[in-house]
Amino acid sequence: MAFRTATPTPRSSRPLQIALFGASILWAFAAGELATSAARGISGRFNLQAEQTLISSILFVFLLAVGFSLLQAISGQRAALRDVLGLPSRSTAREEWTLGAALGWGAVLLAVLPIALFASLHVRFWTSPRSFLLLFINLGTLLIAALAEEIAFRGYPFRRLIQATGPIRATLLLSCLFGLVHAGNPQATRISVAITMLAGVLFSVAWFRTHGLWLSWGLHFAWNASMGILFGLPVSGLDNFSSVIDTRAVGPVWLTGGTYGPEAAFFTLFAILAALLALVVLTRDYAWNYTHPPIIAAGYEVTIAPPAAHTAMEKAAAPPPLVQILPTTPQTRSVIETPER
Repeated sequence: MAFRTATPTPRSSRPLQIALFGASILWAFAAGELATSAARGISGRFNLQAEQTLISSILFVFLLAVGFSLLQAISGQRAALRDVLGLPSRSTAREEWTLGAALGWGAVLLAVLPIALFASLHVRFWTSPRSFLLLFINLGTLLIAALAEEIAFRGYPFRRLIQATGPIRATLLLSCLFGLVHAGNPQATRISVAITMLAGVLFSVAWFRTHGLWLSWGLHFAWNASMGILFGLPVSGLDNFSSVIDTRAVGPVWLTGGTYGPEAAFFTLFAILAALLALVVLTRDYAWNYTHPPIIAAGYEVTIAPPAAHTAMEKAAAPPPLVQILPTTPQTRSVIETPER
């Protein structure tokens, strides 16, 4: 796997790119706090406690769009809002998202399989109407929350860091930051932080293969939804997404991840590596269509007159002129004259 080297950035613009990156990250953290506070007030005012996280995620995406658009304007470059956020309009957007969702589901399945084989999974089902209502609310929450995280980490800030430091350094720096942010989640461990960093690399490679967030958004959403809703396990230490299926894993922490969930289990590392390999293989067409620069003809037109001897040979080899052969029948013959027998 190789990263395509970004267009070299002039030294004079690198400080600007670093400043834009720093400002965008600070705004992302501030926007997250503002969205959480506003959602808490709205949910309390209108008795929407179950929808609080969903409201917070929607506000977070809105604030990110506003802040990143202002930074784009300050940089002096015009771009559509979708391009600023990293969601370019293209015919394969839905296809990319679906492929990412399939990869996310497959990775979670690989991560949960060792727990099912070598530990114990205690599953409970909740079938009340309230449980199914929460199911749809949680699906919407995870969908928007995954989009918000992708925009905040691998949208506008990621591209600014690539321009300033190059693709490899930008990937490592953002992935480390992604893991450290999740270190504040309940029951986080060192291995959970390492796994989250590796997941950050996976999401970053998804961007490099498509130069868009459609693929990584679908992957991120399917990872969280499969973990929390389909299998009923904690998602990064949060267990409030298990509304219909509630599962508790019993076994060694290195195998089950404990109360943090499979994202703190040792075998999850191999699941993410398998997803990374599959992603690279399955996105060859996208990488060719969206990441390779078009081939543009260059150079100067050069026209050289042929040698005189060559011109003389062409004239000598020219075919003789055409000769018209006239008909032998007299042209004055009447058209009504009866032919002789």
